[in-house]
Amino acid sequence: MPIQRLLVTQFRNLLQVDVQPSPDINLLYGQNGSGKTSLLESVYLLSLGRSFRSHKIKPLINESASELTVFGKSSAASIGITRPRRGDSQFKVNGSRIASLAELTRSLPVLVINSDTFRLIEGGPKERRQLLDWLVFHVEPGFFITWKNASRCLKQRNAMLRRDRIPYAEFHPWDRELAGLSQLLADYRRCAFDQFKAVFLSLVEEFVQIESLTVELEQGWDTTGNLLDILEQHFDRDKKQGFTGTGFHRADIKIKVGSHKAEEVLSRGQQKLLVCALILAQCMVFQQTSGKNCILLVDDLPSELDDKYQTLMVNWINKLNCQVFVTGVDVLALSEPWGKMVDRDIKVFHVEHGEIKHEERLALSETE
Repeated sequence: MPIQRLLVTQFRNLLQVDVQPSPDINLLYGQNGSGKTSLLESVYLLSLGRSFRSHKIKPLINESASELTVFGKSSAASIGITRPRRGDSQFKVNGSRIASLAELTRSLPVLVINSDTFRLIEGGPKERRQLLDWLVFHVEPGFFITWKNASRCLKQRNAMLRRDRIPYAEFHPWDRELAGLSQLLADYRRCAFDQFKAVFLSLVEEFVQIESLTVELEQGWDTTGNLLDILEQHFDRDKKQGFTGTGFHRADIKIKVGSHKAEEVLSRGQQKLLVCALILAQCMVFQQTSGKNCILLVDDLPSELDDKYQTLMVNWINKLNCQVFVTGVDVLALSEPWGKMVDRDIKVFHVEHGEIKHEERLALSETE
């Protein structure tokens, strides 16, 4: 479901942009601050209703404007978003307003690789849990409503934990529901993770070859026990802390080399490529399961990976056959890994002061 046309108005320094991207590979080059990342943000906005750089909307709107608009057209759907400084935002799919961002996300699945993505190795469980949940959301129809109901139960339980003199008997109905929903979420996650793990390890084995690398899913509680019993056993601890310490919200993906955490033994280049493999495995499993393609955004690839690892990354992307937007400062450094792929539809765009101009394929021939 590649974007055929992208119109962006008053989005940061992109005052009025009309781009017809390639359904295949799109390379955007220009100086820092020129608007390259802003264009990627606008595509991401069409999928999640926000930027991948910040949850705040006001910084996205050009300082001279009262609202921003982004419109994207694909063969499957037309998506339009208007986000004002004040008042309600509007989200439309095929001309009809939608109330749920989940519908927006399903209409245009998007994944991003940028400097923040590399926290997947060094960061906390939340980032890795969200990585898996993106995949589960798109391949398991019942996941989202189950997750919403479980989150509601968890919020209620935590609120009750912070009150005084509430006996456990009043928690039991909520714990029973939370335990059942948590187990269902764990089953959804396990099914998707098993597919994800096989693809991820095959990528690593083919290109990085890290011996003794393991990746395992922890569901958030002791698998030998029943969560309902565990919640009751830990009630006093949870009451003292003021929050629930066990459940679906504590799930994590553990990546190790031997008995060590991956970040403790891998080089920076290996860590970056490992993160890229995590994202691309998401994309591949999504394709295999849904029969659809997602859109991949890669921000400033040359600065994140050296020549060797950048070539490996490009070879991975080449196998996806999905629409890709890649940014970089220098056109030659950005284009070089793609230069010999004569069978791919590659478009090059120069971004300068918020204006985007399409350049001929000839720009790539200089690197061949």
